[in-house]
Amino acid sequence: MARPLIIGPDTGPSAPYPYRMAGTVISGFGRGSKELGIPTANLPVDSAQTPWIDDIPSGVYFGWASLALDKTHPQFVAGREYAVFPMVMSIGYNPFYKNTVRSAEVHVLSNFEADFYGVEMRLLILGFIREEKDYEGLEALIKDIEFDCEVAKKSLERKGWKPRGLGGSLDGGWLLG
Repeated sequence: MARPLIIGPDTGPSAPYPYRMAGTVISGFGRGSKELGIPTANLPVDSAQTPWIDDIPSGVYFGWASLALDKTHPQFVAGREYAVFPMVMSIGYNPFYKNTVRSAEVHVLSNFEADFYGVEMRLLILGFIREEKDYEGLEALIKDIEFDCEVAKKSLERKGWKPRGLGGSLDGGWLLG
């Protein structure tokens, strides 16, 4: 069955979205960049801070990420406390790797020249792409992740899905502090 390349109506996300999540970027399992070629920023899954996280299905989501980058970071934007980027993320157990702990792994859709461990990250999660699943091999997993990235990019380029500061009509003020 063919998967859609765009999620949601052009007018923007609908209930129950958006979800908000924030935290300090932590080290993950070390597979994103090394094994998959898809670097991830990991946030702690803490239902005390994000009570909705226990009630949503495990799977792939998309939206916007903001990072409070240090002035020495190559992607630092002068005059802004937070830099905003499109993102795709996995919330779940990653059955291919047989994880026993639920994780939140964010792939920021930008080419970063340096890591940003320890940086404050805010997420505005706008939609659901697909449920998590197991894979026969690494190649199939990578192919699906690459397609997820395209779905996120195409979905977020519409005016109703872009924050106002980026030429859209979405209220993304929370991302900026």
